[in-house]
Amino acid sequence: MSDPTALLAGPGHAITEAIRDGSTSVAAMVGASLAAVAATHTSINAYTEVLSQRAMARAATLDREGDRSLPLFGVPFAAKNLFDIDGLVTIAGSKIERDAAPATRDAILVERMEAAGAVLVGALNMDEYAYGFTTENSHYGPGRNPHDTSRIVGGSSGGSGAAVAAGTVSIALASDTNGSIRVPASLCGLFGLKPTFGRLTRRGSYPFVASLDHLGPLARSVRDLALAYDAMQGPDPLDPACARRAVEPVTPMLDGGIDGLRIALLGGWFDAQSGDDARAALAVAADALGVRATVEFVDAEAARAAAFVVTNAQGAALHLPDLRTRAKDFEPLSRDRFLAGALIPAAWVVRAQRVRRKAAETAARLFADWDVLLAPATPCAAPPIGTEWIEIDGRRVASRPHLGVLTQPLSAIGLPVCVAPVFGRTTGADAHLPIGVQIVAAPWREDLALRVARTLEREGVATAPIGRAAGA
Repeated sequence: MSDPTALLAGPGHAITEAIRDGSTSVAAMVGASLAAVAATHTSINAYTEVLSQRAMARAATLDREGDRSLPLFGVPFAAKNLFDIDGLVTIAGSKIERDAAPATRDAILVERMEAAGAVLVGALNMDEYAYGFTTENSHYGPGRNPHDTSRIVGGSSGGSGAAVAAGTVSIALASDTNGSIRVPASLCGLFGLKPTFGRLTRRGSYPFVASLDHLGPLARSVRDLALAYDAMQGPDPLDPACARRAVEPVTPMLDGGIDGLRIALLGGWFDAQSGDDARAALAVAADALGVRATVEFVDAEAARAAAFVVTNAQGAALHLPDLRTRAKDFEPLSRDRFLAGALIPAAWVVRAQRVRRKAAETAARLFADWDVLLAPATPCAAPPIGTEWIEIDGRRVASRPHLGVLTQPLSAIGLPVCVAPVFGRTTGADAHLPIGVQIVAAPWREDLALRVARTLEREGVATAPIGRAAGA
């Protein structure tokens, strides 16, 4: 028999294979996951709810009568606490939502993961209402990085990053409005996928910014990332943003290699806003792929500015009733940003949407010549918890908003992006920490981004080891 703890430390698809050949059981794997959650809870604070009874009951059912051909059979996963979970209040990292009624069914993506054989074990910590890049949540405590518990996990999907990086689950579901999958992937050393806007249904998740919200997975292997993505694909007529187009599974395409792909580095804004460690991570990825060309997305700064305006205005509109009556129950930082957003003139929002459209047209012209573009995911490795200012390339900038400086321009136009984690390229006090590279593709070409990530993984450039600082 295989050791469930050792299996949990590896990729999720190996768990499924071990269950299929009788080396272990779903109950043993779920038990190992729940034990890992308990062992790391104090050190990393990834979970706000652990679903022990539900998870073990489902494991027993799968062992007794489950279809072992399912692609994620027996794989433990968890979901950011803005995903509806039947019987739980969807708190979205807030205090205010505790007064809401419990969800009466799972979010559609949670249902689709379980339909593929996965087992949900818990709900995960996050920035309040998904408005932040650090998961320093004053209501539920800060998430702590499994590679160094004095450091942040990124956000807003920080609990998702911490849970996977600590080895408590193989896959976590997350959201990305301005970088909330990609920033934790970079800082926690994980593979993360922000699909094309509209690719995956958002039904059953707490909204932040309707015109920018994406949902997607985090994992420690590209195959697990692709398996989860494939499991969650499909149209949803009840989500007006969800694409109706036909979808091809990407998992069979992973090992196709990069021959024939036209790949370039994103310079300009993306280089100017990156620190030396971010540039070094990008350089090692470029060398492994044989990439020499550099291009510029000239509308990057404008796209980021537009994303700020749209985020503030739409987010504030959603929370305006509570801002009027329960302002003291918000976290101070998110409350102040929402209040500022409520004051943005409508004409600014209209102009921001026009800027987004122009930026999308500029990107389309780039993708006429290139298939994939590479850029750093964060300007630096994970700062210590509580850091207010960071220095990037000799400039002192505010830490929290600047962590998304490289992700926001791409969110604004809905491009699919996969983050590949790179270790061993950071220096000084950050030498033990990872930093991620964004692999950007044209709309609906997640397959290309994942193929490049798989190539980097196969070459040993992109790796996602469990963080041992959390005691995992």
